[in-house]
Amino acid sequence: MQLQMSETIVSNVAHVIQLAVAPVFLLSGIGAMLNVFVNRLSRVVDRARALEAALPELSESARNGAELELQSLTRRASRVNWATFLSVASAILIALIVGVLFAGAVLALDTSILVVVLFVLAMGTLIAGLLCFLGEMHLATKTLHISVKSYRQADRASKADDRGA
Repeated sequence: MQLQMSETIVSNVAHVIQLAVAPVFLLSGIGAMLNVFVNRLSRVVDRARALEAALPELSESARNGAELELQSLTRRASRVNWATFLSVASAILIALIVGVLFAGAVLALDTSILVVVLFVLAMGTLIAGLLCFLGEMHLATKTLHISVKSYRQADRASKADDRGA
């Protein structure tokens, strides 16, 4: 009797391991995304620090442009922070799914509803994190267009000043 019960538990755990493979792959993908988010945040912070260090030497018009860019960098950093937070929350929920699957198998509990709820929450937070990241990318490209436009205007003004001098 004891051997039969032990074999059933081993069989259940083996089945749960098979079920847990997909969430583990999803965790791996989220880990890769988190790496991208951290790198983006690092670049935003580096750019903000460089701008802040250069502020005292800038002319008034250049300082105004730099301050606008700093505001944009602050918004970008906030979006990347939210993307990171939501993606980590999703990863935690997915890890909980794996734990619930194993606990259900070992304790012989029906955890299907809890697994479904956790999975829906995990996908919701993952989607929200990706939307935050998409918003950050939009801000980055928008700032790029503004910066190029500003530099072209400054270059034209500089050339006009050179001709007038």
